[in-house]
Amino acid sequence: MGKHKHSPPGPIPDPASFGLPLSGVETHAHLDDRRFNMDREETLARARAAGLARIGQVFLGSAAWAAGRELFSAHPEVFFLLGVHPTEAGRLTDKELAALRAAALQDRRIKAIGETGLDYYWKDTPAPAQQEAFRRQLRLARDLDLPIVIHCREAEEDTLKILLEEGCARYPLLWHCFGKDKRLALRLVELGWHISIPGPVTFPANAALREAVAAIPEERLLMETDCPYMAPQPCRGRRNEPAYLVFSIQAMAQARGVSPQDLWSSCGRAAAAFFRLEPLPGA
Repeated sequence: MGKHKHSPPGPIPDPASFGLPLSGVETHAHLDDRRFNMDREETLARARAAGLARIGQVFLGSAAWAAGRELFSAHPEVFFLLGVHPTEAGRLTDKELAALRAAALQDRRIKAIGETGLDYYWKDTPAPAQQEAFRRQLRLARDLDLPIVIHCREAEEDTLKILLEEGCARYPLLWHCFGKDKRLALRLVELGWHISIPGPVTFPANAALREAVAAIPEERLLMETDCPYMAPQPCRGRRNEPAYLVFSIQAMAQARGVSPQDLWSSCGRAAAAFFRLEPLPGA
């Protein structure tokens, strides 16, 4: 094992120093996570200083939404996603499904149903239970005319099969935390869907993901942290946060041969269109 494995992590460059315009959109953050309890306000301030105009906060279930929405009452730049994660599919009872529906009808800040999908990496939740919960949330999103945000881990074939069986081709759908290759990316684009790129795009070994990024049409390409998880290369092994998107956009822009500033703004425009985000007062 090399000595670098034992070296303390170095300082992280200040995200605000990258000088990106206030036009970025973080499409997937878990800022209600307890790891932000000590500095949530500071985290949101750093995000804005880094150039993030909007942040998508994911609530995993109706109870999380009820408990956490007030954390963002003073932050109109934060919009919400609401869904039951595939590894917790057993929680999607009839009562919970009704609660998700009621929340989405009540709260205009809820802009999508998700994350929902399939996760075969973790073995605790049987595939049939995940698939049923997935189908029920797809139908809920379509009933509510809300976009869908997909979680897929080691389950691409079944995820695509269910999406097509449920008539989701050409429906507003975002493939969250995309980490695969150009071939799958182009298949998703062909089906009319959007793709969101997380921090591992910065990892040196992820050339296939950067090749995929280069192939995705500009209007379908979004960015995310999935914080507190999936920190990009300069922050690898630490808690992730929205401001660290500045590191991902450098790798994405290099892969596409464009400026980080232009790609930052185009990803922001694509996200605003996908989630149907209203302009903020004074924006």
